[in-house]
Amino acid sequence: MVYDLIVLGGGPAGYLAAERAGHAGLKTAVIEKRFVGGVCLNEGCVPSKTLLNSAKVFEHAAHGEKYGVKTEKASIDQNFVIDRKNKVVNTLVTGIKGALRANKVTLVEGVGTIEGRNADGYEVKVNDETYTAKRLIIATGSAPVLPPIKGAKEGLESGFIMTNREILDLREIPENLVVVGGGVIGLEMAAYFNTVGSKVTVIEMMDKIAGPTDAQISEILMKNYQKKGVDFKLSSKVVEFKADAVCYEYEGKAYEVKADKVLMSIGRRPVTEGIGLEKIGVELERGKIKTDSTGKTNVPNVYATGDVNGVSMLAHTAYRESEVAVNNILGKKDIMRYDAIPAVIYTNPEVGSVGETEESAKAKGIDYEVASVSMMYSGRYVAENDGGDGICKVLIEKKSRRMIGCHMIGSYASEIIVSAGMMIETQMRVKDIKEIVFPHPTVCEIIREAIFKFDD
Repeated sequence: MVYDLIVLGGGPAGYLAAERAGHAGLKTAVIEKRFVGGVCLNEGCVPSKTLLNSAKVFEHAAHGEKYGVKTEKASIDQNFVIDRKNKVVNTLVTGIKGALRANKVTLVEGVGTIEGRNADGYEVKVNDETYTAKRLIIATGSAPVLPPIKGAKEGLESGFIMTNREILDLREIPENLVVVGGGVIGLEMAAYFNTVGSKVTVIEMMDKIAGPTDAQISEILMKNYQKKGVDFKLSSKVVEFKADAVCYEYEGKAYEVKADKVLMSIGRRPVTEGIGLEKIGVELERGKIKTDSTGKTNVPNVYATGDVNGVSMLAHTAYRESEVAVNNILGKKDIMRYDAIPAVIYTNPEVGSVGETEESAKAKGIDYEVASVSMMYSGRYVAENDGGDGICKVLIEKKSRRMIGCHMIGSYASEIIVSAGMMIETQMRVKDIKEIVFPHPTVCEIIREAIFKFDD
């Protein structure tokens, strides 16, 4: 059977591309080897947020006396949390399958490999059957980086070492959890297990946590979790995994920390091997599929969206990249812009970031001004956070007076940051933002407070 479009991969990039294409009338098939919804829905974004919400409710119950709420001794039911997580995932997976059916998309379950091309288009083999399409969107996602550290292979096989997949199904709360990697996934899981009772140690090679997040925000986040009992080992390199411990080096000296379980969370790599890219000549760049601003690869009518192109490994970026690709397939001019992609860390407090940080602005030679204000300027924040230390930092380009970055740590940051992203995307100037009326009392007013630190 010949299709207008085959999408290889059913994660956020893949299923949304298929939905949009099917809705536009293209005869579309999407091929998924594991679960529709991909890592994000099944083993990442959604299940981790479900766990973190349970942790937040538990934390509020356990420490409600600060707000005049007294409860008997609160406890966490880990089995119930995992069961609820599975229910949430199943509900959303069912919804995606329904949306694909509604848009007349054919869902093919199995491993898809590109076999080449013929007069009708590109051939993709799945379960000994061949599917052909005039166009391809490659959306095979990413997989955890698993470094060749001594004892890692044995630890993964025994279950002592986990990736994001296994830890989200863990039904026992480990007494001692070591998290290798202080990025978003590692921090969110450290936050959850710290809240529900584990002694958590985070080992990070860099001299700060949270990757490219603004350094001041990262420092506040780390201090919050140090107060809660998380132990951070920065500028430290893991050298060996033992049966019940993790060995690492710091400033040339060897150390060891006890572990009942280990989360390996040092990054992700695009899945480009074993899918037949070489058979049609798709160009790679350091293991990533090379694309232009429309999502096109070097091969005619072949696009790559989502983590597989390695540009911005976020589900919401993948959504937009797929929309851009489908629009161009349909003959609508559209390009992908990456200047205002929000990023969130769903810890408690939350972190929201968009645009340039001070560090990235300096590296690019951008002449900027910065204003940083305490979240205590927000009446609602003060009402809801006893002793909170959140901040909001805004960057503007000096000459144009346009907002180029916004970074915050505090309640609702994940929901507020999109408004700052819109301001950056639409190139709003200081004077334009000052004219916006924010609802009161809200935490989002903190952006207005920061903007009024600047002259027009």
